[in-house]
Amino acid sequence: MIFKLYLSATGYITKALIIGGGVAGPTAAMALARVGIESEVFERDHQGADQRGAWISLQANGIDALRSIDADGPLAGVGYPMDTISFVNGKGRPLGRMPMAARRPDGLTSLMMPRSALYSALADEARARGVRVRNGARFVDATVDDDGVTAEFADGTRARGDILIGADGIHSTVRALIDPGARSPRYVPVLNIGGHVPGLAVEGEPRDFRMQFGTRCFFAWMPTPDGGTVWFANPPSRTEPERGVLSGIDDAQWRRRLHALMDGDAGPSGAIIDAAPGPLFGWATYDLPVVEHWHDGRGRMVLIGDAAHATSPAAGQGAAMSLEDAVILAQCLRDRPTTAEAFGTFEILRRERTEKIVAAGHRASNSKAAGPVARLFRDLMLPFVFRRAAKDGGRSMMWLQGHHIDFDEPVPSAPDSAPARLGGGRQRG
Repeated sequence: MIFKLYLSATGYITKALIIGGGVAGPTAAMALARVGIESEVFERDHQGADQRGAWISLQANGIDALRSIDADGPLAGVGYPMDTISFVNGKGRPLGRMPMAARRPDGLTSLMMPRSALYSALADEARARGVRVRNGARFVDATVDDDGVTAEFADGTRARGDILIGADGIHSTVRALIDPGARSPRYVPVLNIGGHVPGLAVEGEPRDFRMQFGTRCFFAWMPTPDGGTVWFANPPSRTEPERGVLSGIDDAQWRRRLHALMDGDAGPSGAIIDAAPGPLFGWATYDLPVVEHWHDGRGRMVLIGDAAHATSPAAGQGAAMSLEDAVILAQCLRDRPTTAEAFGTFEILRRERTEKIVAAGHRASNSKAAGPVARLFRDLMLPFVFRRAAKDGGRSMMWLQGHHIDFDEPVPSAPDSAPARLGGGRQRG
């Protein structure tokens, strides 16, 4: 009965083209299917391609978003639960602990998992629900007219739909089409490197990710139930590496560099660096502090996920925010009479939250590359901050990890203070 109600509300919109098959794309396709909108997902990489990013955390609010459309089932058995993050300094002195369940009444907590496993699980589930996911399709352009939008791909093929959703990441081609003057991603002054070490058991409490503000480098590790260890490091790099520089650093050089950065600090970093399967490779990190335009003025193209609000990995919220976007966009398309109004409402509902998280991630990244004076101040202040947070039993984290979506609830009306982002566009019913 609910599905029939949603289907009748979609009006003339029957098909969405979704550019990007990472986290947001397949989830948007599944959410749109629940409101009677067919979609097709186009992913640049070929199926099974190596996904840089090693392991990622999927926080509880992201799992909640999947659960809201009954799509959290594929996560069963993928990754490992993570209940807390504890922080220490270079000498191993405890600085504090942060809960990852945030007092959620549903008991959801965060998961640490390979990025590729999350991508595959979501794409496979979308396919199982009848969504066509086309790999090896590099999007290059789009043409908008009164009747819809045509997407063009590097191999010369085209696709036609009523709307186009840009879920194509921080270097989004769709964003450049919506706003050719859009700001470029902002470099964050740390690199990222890490992975999983099977068969290496290190110190640490179960389901706790230990984060170390080292003397010269941020380093983190978590023991896994299979007797292995998940880890990552953030070597500081004040200037953005030029293209090709990082790919030119070989495995032995990375290990020497990491050893030099962690030498003298407490903890198992040396054993992890030696035992980590190779070849090791690192990558630069970026964020998007503000994206001025999330959608075009004709109600045809809209951005979600990292294309609209990429955060640095330090926030641990990139995947979760993308999943929230995918579900809430489908709600807006269901509940608003025109696509332009749906896109405008979506932006208003999401902008403040996502920009706040991006800002928090940037601050966290900069604290990882702190100098001697800043390190001293940080080590003095963090215990106070965490003690104060502990007193409220995790309630202070509810704004972040406690975010909940009830898919069947209508989206709230857009504030009257933001009429410029609402307008005409294609009628939906």
